[in-house]
Amino acid sequence: MDKTDSGSGKELIYQLEGRPPLRIAIPLGLQHVLAMFVGNLTPLIILMGICGMTVDGGFGALRVSLLQNAMLIAGIVTLVQVFSIGPIGGRVPIVMGTSSGFIGVMTSAANAMGGGVIGYGAVLGASFVGGIFEAVLGVFLKPLRKFFPPLVTGIVVMSIGLSLISVGVNSFGGGNKNGDFGSPENLLIGFFVLIVILVLKHGTKGFTSTSSILIGIIAGYILCAIMGIFLPHTYTYTDAAGKTVEATKSWVLNWQAVKDAAWFKVPALMPVKWVFDVKAILPVMIMFIVTAVETVGDISGVCEGGMNREPSDKELSGGIICDGLGSSFAALFGVLPNTSFSQNVGLVALNKVVNLFTIAIGGIFLVLCGLFPKLAALMSIMPNSVLGGAAVLMFASIIVSGMQLVTKDPLTPRNVSIVATALGVGYGLGATPGVLAKCPQFIQLIFGESGIVSACVIALVMNIVIPKDKPHTPPAAEVPDNPMEPLIEPKE
Repeated sequence: MDKTDSGSGKELIYQLEGRPPLRIAIPLGLQHVLAMFVGNLTPLIILMGICGMTVDGGFGALRVSLLQNAMLIAGIVTLVQVFSIGPIGGRVPIVMGTSSGFIGVMTSAANAMGGGVIGYGAVLGASFVGGIFEAVLGVFLKPLRKFFPPLVTGIVVMSIGLSLISVGVNSFGGGNKNGDFGSPENLLIGFFVLIVILVLKHGTKGFTSTSSILIGIIAGYILCAIMGIFLPHTYTYTDAAGKTVEATKSWVLNWQAVKDAAWFKVPALMPVKWVFDVKAILPVMIMFIVTAVETVGDISGVCEGGMNREPSDKELSGGIICDGLGSSFAALFGVLPNTSFSQNVGLVALNKVVNLFTIAIGGIFLVLCGLFPKLAALMSIMPNSVLGGAAVLMFASIIVSGMQLVTKDPLTPRNVSIVATALGVGYGLGATPGVLAKCPQFIQLIFGESGIVSACVIALVMNIVIPKDKPHTPPAAEVPDNPMEPLIEPKE
């Protein structure tokens, strides 16, 4: 039977290998891209805003360039993950993209460096070093795998979601660095986008349900364009120095940036100068350990949900090595670390489409998007409130995913203590860095910049130190005279 066409070819999409017809593979590949397209660009947009690299601040061209590169890198790293190059890549149906898990740590690292382009450059330098570190972890994965059960992984994922909620709400209100933060207009846009996403996600099926986030973002753009016709574009506010300042409202779309962008451009290498500083490198390296744990969970989810089997050590090791080296490669183009996308794992578990060729189609589409700056420019002018309407939901969903992992095993008193301590003490310390102000500097660097790192370390240590619960032993009355006899007679 021809491997590229068997009947309609539909059955091939449920096989890891094989070449289903393009008429089937292309829509399914694009569906994966649509599921992660906005999420791939969101971390970059958020961190550029935190570093003050805004369109109004004169960074319009750089923003477009970095967003263009983010799409290109996601496509290239996805193709490597799918087809592998030697030990790099797990040959698993995983879509790669810019990780939102690093936002909390990198925000702290950038702020510690004073923000701006220097802060962003320090993040890139730390990403390059951390990516190589994660690749080394991937090589030695087998002996380390036992230390990261679902309980520990789930706590890490919950911490990531908790750290991002405030970031999402900040965007929802229009960005606290803007004078119109929390204005009725920004809140209206944020709620509008959120409602559109929820209605499409749960009120429709197929394409509109799967692509609800992208459609919600588009609806937000349309609302902003309509508001721009009827409402004033500027406002006045009093700054910290007591001066009255006139500024453009944060929800106004800057179409000039799209007009000025080129139709086609080869992505720039190292558009931002790297800065190497231990204040950024240490916490980011620890976050790469967390990322490796997440990737183990994602690959396990794909294999179990799509192929009903456990992943092999080779698949896990190759996937983590691709995560690490892909992140270092991304830093060369000014892009944040690349890792596996959990929303695509959920898509595979839902539709059981594990075919590598189909996933590769999505990777090729991302590469093509990275070569056309106008598309990147269109994303770069996204108002904070439009982004926030989607980000709040996406980030809260990460918490729910962590809860599902934590509850995969029974919540025994031991497990409850680990979860409570890791989140209460671990995440709490990192989320309130002032409490560690009198501790040695290396403690502040590792644990005072991110609650994710603290929660991960505490969960890992407690899971090793606290004795595991003993298996339940049935009461003596239930034990048969002959231990070889079953407690319940088999039915005829």
